[in-house]
Amino acid sequence: MTALDANAPLRLVFMGTAEFSCASLAALLADARIQVVGVVTQPDKPKGRDMKLQPPPVKVLAEQHRLPIWQPLRAREESFIAEMRALRPDLAVVVAYGQILPQALLDIPRHGCLNVHGSLLPQYRGAAPIQRAIANGEAETGVAIMKMDAGMDTGPVLAMRATPIAPADDAVTLYERLARMGAKLLLEIIPGWVAGTVPARPQPTEGVSHAAKIRKEDGRVDWTQPATVIWNRLRAFTPWPGAFTFLPSAGGPQLLKIWKVEVLPAGGAPGEILAAEKSGLVVGCGAGAIRILELQREGGRRQPAEQFLAGSPLRAGMRLG
Repeated sequence: MTALDANAPLRLVFMGTAEFSCASLAALLADARIQVVGVVTQPDKPKGRDMKLQPPPVKVLAEQHRLPIWQPLRAREESFIAEMRALRPDLAVVVAYGQILPQALLDIPRHGCLNVHGSLLPQYRGAAPIQRAIANGEAETGVAIMKMDAGMDTGPVLAMRATPIAPADDAVTLYERLARMGAKLLLEIIPGWVAGTVPARPQPTEGVSHAAKIRKEDGRVDWTQPATVIWNRLRAFTPWPGAFTFLPSAGGPQLLKIWKVEVLPAGGAPGEILAAEKSGLVVGCGAGAIRILELQREGGRRQPAEQFLAGSPLRAGMRLG
């Protein structure tokens, strides 16, 4: 095939799991020149208090379009690889799938496997590029379309597109924007890729960084850090795992989730409550301070600081941690 043609559509296997994947899958399904012949996603996982099995977002979208679905526990299972080979795909597209693919699987599509990654490679290879870019105070990030190899986001890059990280951005807004950007760039690149007119350029060896998977403990506020660092981490880790600290209480420390803050230039001792007033709860940091504007006690509801403090004994001089 030298060009996309609605009369002889490109046979494509899509592999993805997270909500980030859905924009790309939806874009591919809307293109008459592409036939999605199968969708591969992670197994359903138990969630919620009742631990009921929940399908990943990509599975939900695939079921709406009545697409064949595979959910292998491991993508390197021989039986699964044989089934993918039987589909005779021209191309595979992988977006936030969640497993490293073996070379035997990468070799099946005649045009290879393309990946949509949420960073400007080689920066932030790995599981959480969007959150890590915000947490590290980056001024911009973007999306990359990469031809996959057997490494962790190490393959040659076909195209990239950048976007600034605005002060108002958090993991949710940036996630949604990059998902849309990635889907659009993917559809722009595929025709030239299958026609052989789009080159894949090796990633530079300089500027490599890694985006480790987010852990719950990443959300715990370290009050010895500068206020701007705490603000960036809150934006990065909202909604999960969220930014949290602990309140002193007679019954032992109580978890306090922090939803919204602003940075103040003047500070005090790290973790010390400098003011508890209608405008917010001001807490000292390693440099500067933050004013907590919205917060939530464990088991309670999210509240503006004024409402929270009306029912809380917090006062200046107490320490969070």
